[in-house]
Amino acid sequence: MDRPSTPSPLPSPAVPRTVAVVGLGTMGSGIAEVLARAGHEVVGIDVSERAATAAVAALERSTGRAVERGRLDPAGRDAVLARLRTYRELSAAAGADLVIEVVPEDYELKREVFTALDEIVDARTILATGTNALSVTRLAAATHHPERVIGLHFFAPAQAMKLVEVVSTVLTSPEATASVTALVRELGKEPVPVGDRPGFIADGLLFGYLNQAAAMYESRYATREDIDAAMRLGCGLPMGPLALLDLVGIDTARTVLEAMYAASHDRLHAPAPILGHLAAAGLTGRKAGRGFYTYQAPGSQVVVADAETPALGTATDGGRAVRTVGVAGSGTMACGIAEVFAKAGYEVVLAARGAAKAEAAVARIAKSLGRAADKGRITAEQRDAALARITPSGTLDAFAPVDLAVEAIAEEIGVKRELFATLDKVCRPGAVLATTTSSLPVVEIAAATTRPQDVIGMHFFNPAPAMKLVEVVRTVLTAPEVRATVHEVCRVIGKHPVDCGDRAGFIVNALLFPYLNNAVKMVQENYATVEDIDTAMKLGGGYPMGPFELLDVVGLDVSLAIEQVLHREFRDPGLAPAPLLENLVSAGCLGRKTGRGFREYARA
Repeated sequence: MDRPSTPSPLPSPAVPRTVAVVGLGTMGSGIAEVLARAGHEVVGIDVSERAATAAVAALERSTGRAVERGRLDPAGRDAVLARLRTYRELSAAAGADLVIEVVPEDYELKREVFTALDEIVDARTILATGTNALSVTRLAAATHHPERVIGLHFFAPAQAMKLVEVVSTVLTSPEATASVTALVRELGKEPVPVGDRPGFIADGLLFGYLNQAAAMYESRYATREDIDAAMRLGCGLPMGPLALLDLVGIDTARTVLEAMYAASHDRLHAPAPILGHLAAAGLTGRKAGRGFYTYQAPGSQVVVADAETPALGTATDGGRAVRTVGVAGSGTMACGIAEVFAKAGYEVVLAARGAAKAEAAVARIAKSLGRAADKGRITAEQRDAALARITPSGTLDAFAPVDLAVEAIAEEIGVKRELFATLDKVCRPGAVLATTTSSLPVVEIAAATTRPQDVIGMHFFNPAPAMKLVEVVRTVLTAPEVRATVHEVCRVIGKHPVDCGDRAGFIVNALLFPYLNNAVKMVQENYATVEDIDTAMKLGGGYPMGPFELLDVVGLDVSLAIEQVLHREFRDPGLAPAPLLENLVSAGCLGRKTGRGFREYARA
């Protein structure tokens, strides 16, 4: 086919009307549906007749549901279905204004598709790749007209997820970028501009976190159920990391991580060996019917019991009776924990440094219980009964009769050890002694007592009355019945316990803070803005908050301290706190509590 060596200029942002989608798997068919519903003519292309038929059937089902729910009339449905035409040959893309390639994540296959399209379509046609791990620049350079090649990274399911990462290379023309950005907006999606590097923003942050979760499971530090529950309940994520790996595809995740590691040589992105082992065995997740979990059938989302499914009732066997609880501390966490226990029917002693501080803490609990009653979460009778169960004390001597003592004071090892030495003398034999530390070694705290077998970690999440998760941290010395006791107590107070060993970060912080640190590094390297990263993670990952929103809420000083602890314990260069975070903390920009962190906030 004859063509000029240099194309005429691409038109200024005209939204493409006819779009070809090459590859009609789950992502490709989802993109085709989104385009057809938005009024675009869609040319679906797949070498597999089965895939093309499935794409049409999926559109028929979704539009049928829309008619049933009154969101679409029958004529509108017919119009949508008529806009999708499927073909087996790439030549069908000849008249398209835009071609979106969504074939498997293999460079040679994608290059073959792009080389063929380069000879088929008009010079003005924009070619987009849906890759999230391969170099868009390298694909563009393999064509005659690299200025019209761009990345369009949709997120699964494309029908629901609002984020689309628009990947411009150093070769991409501004006109091509403007056209596809306008298209994304017309589809009701949020375009986020990103540079060409493996993973872009969302997957660049997400897959490192998923990889660490896989490595955590592989080391047998925690069960798959506990890892997933910890991240769902502790961080409000829509899915746990291992369940998400099964959804994404373990082979796909490994390919993305390989590309990221090749670019960064960061050990956090070096694929966990278990990913390679599972992929080699064909256990690639939901699509195979088995990955980290076992599913009812290939493609099913229904998890079924397997050899790893925990037996019911084993967690609480042989525990100690708990009727009275002592809570040491007068801050937000101590007050929240005392409220939780009192609402569950336990008699609570709240001890602080002095009677005045203890009484002030109880007054704060009374206000919290009052707000809960005003909002209808508890009755006035329940409010009054809970408050009546709390006894303030200015001394730890009041803990003499308690069955469970929970420490919730400053996160300083010396202060906690001193308190536990006192509890050792005050509390009765057999009482369980629990620390709420989020980052300090529980065994070092236990060593301050003569009964380390009675000491355990009980890490609540803030705000304690609302958050369902408790990380139960056993040391090498913790007695089995102490763990069983804490599991039973968690059941009574309506919390979900997850077991983990005594190492820095436990489950949640060990997975959460490297992700937050990597987000800071992206800003530090001028790869993306704070706003774009937060948008990407909320719209592309389904996170309730973006990483910088979360950092500002947690406190940059607290975040830095946790990252330093993780770095010291694991001695991985990739865990070293980002210098930008250190600089902000040095400047006193600690987040919402100071009015300035990664963003500025209005002072009350």
